[in-house]
Amino acid sequence: MQYRRLGKTGLDVSAISLGAWALGGGYDWGGISFQTVQETVSAALDLGINLIDTAPIYGESEALLGRALKGHRCKVLLSTKCGLVKNGSWTDHDLRPKTIIAQLENSLQLLRTDYIDIYLIHYLDPRVPWQDALDTLAKLQAQGKIRHIGVCNIPPDTLKEMVRAGVISCVQDELSLLHSHKARCILEICRTYELGFVAYGPLCGGILSGKYQQEPNLRRADARNYFYKCYRGTNFTQAQEFVKHVQEVASQAQVSPAQVSLAWVLAQEGVTCALCGARRAEQVRQNAGAADVQLNAEEVCILQK
Repeated sequence: MQYRRLGKTGLDVSAISLGAWALGGGYDWGGISFQTVQETVSAALDLGINLIDTAPIYGESEALLGRALKGHRCKVLLSTKCGLVKNGSWTDHDLRPKTIIAQLENSLQLLRTDYIDIYLIHYLDPRVPWQDALDTLAKLQAQGKIRHIGVCNIPPDTLKEMVRAGVISCVQDELSLLHSHKARCILEICRTYELGFVAYGPLCGGILSGKYQQEPNLRRADARNYFYKCYRGTNFTQAQEFVKHVQEVASQAQVSPAQVSLAWVLAQEGVTCALCGARRAEQVRQNAGAADVQLNAEEVCILQK
């Protein structure tokens, strides 16, 4: 495994990291057994993956990770978030100080730890000034409950303003061959201010692995139906054109399409790591291999046609 420095944090992060949304199951992905979660997490640790990312909104993810990491806390950098809360069948934005504090305390309990390495604002709350949210996080950082503060899904102009507050160390945002336009602006800001950049969704829920030959029959609540916009209609058809290019490069390089897609993300200037979701140990092993794939200029050109 290769490691990269996360901005100015002093943390060295595995180029391929583990996203634990899918491990949480629930309505978004469907449940899996704790044994499978444990096997998946163990495979990640064995391969040198040291960053695991989760969130309170990811079903049972935090609780399952807390159990699976028992005795292994010193081996991982834990990343979790605040700002989204379940309200019945709805998800609300809530960055009030009391909510941030309550979510952090609950995350600490579920993850069975007394500190979070990277604590991120998941989404902004239109009712709460972001300055107030950062002030709350800075106080929690001073108490030793948070090592580093980050943000997710922030518009570029707002991110520039937030960075000047001086408390943000890293940014998490979507980046893949199918979603690169917004990320270019975010990456430029990260390079300018020496922020770490954690890329989520590098495989768009798996579609860039080439596993879908036709539109999948997904449950209505499946995250790929509402979070990723490439599984239906013309979006699916257009995505398959990208997949063809990925498969062409993969065939030439004798690696998997997933590894090519992840290698492209890692090749983008300013990217610290690719956050890859996985539900089985074999998926983690395949993803981890992308850290050793080096794309040449010709291959990059093919992928960006």
